[in-house]
Amino acid sequence: MTATPVRSTYRHGDLRQALLDAGLDLARDGGPDAVVLREATRRVGVSPNAAYRHFADRGALLDAVSAVAQGLAADRIEIEWAKVPADTDEATIARGHLRAVGTGYIGFAREQPGLFRAAFSVPHDLRHAFSPDKAGAAGRTPFQLVALCLDELAAAGVVTPERRRNGEFLAWSTVHGLAMLVIDGPLRGLTPEMIDDAETRLLDMVDRGL
Repeated sequence: MTATPVRSTYRHGDLRQALLDAGLDLARDGGPDAVVLREATRRVGVSPNAAYRHFADRGALLDAVSAVAQGLAADRIEIEWAKVPADTDEATIARGHLRAVGTGYIGFAREQPGLFRAAFSVPHDLRHAFSPDKAGAAGRTPFQLVALCLDELAAAGVVTPERRRNGEFLAWSTVHGLAMLVIDGPLRGLTPEMIDDAETRLLDMVDRGL
């Protein structure tokens, strides 16, 4: 019997990227639990041993997938960020950027729940929040964007230095909570219109609370 040859679906020297792309596809369909190194190698068409030169184990592949997914979340936020008019006062721009971060973050969760789970359900602490591998195309990570809009609010005098302190944790926790309730919790049954309304009112609350 002639053995079936292992197919090659990646360009020479590009195996790591091919495995990462396969991992992203797995996460997109099933979240972080679906990211399995053996399945990634099967999709790419190489033996599991070939993958170990690039990813020591499943955890290494999942870490890389999580980092790229955070960059994609940053890209989604940047889309909303770019919509904020620049021809107004600093306070209005800062408030617009704050809302853009929340809208983009929740939008990413709703549109790409699997990648959102992979991005923010993998146990990384804040020491890695500014890592370049978690940045989007504009070079900024989701956490950097949260921090930047809060710095803008402080510079514009909207929030005091005392209230600015660690404001990232409060704003991020609040927005993340709604995102998770919408994709994995009891708010899954809400209509899109109800979610839109909840998002608007939540972001109003964050703005007033700061």
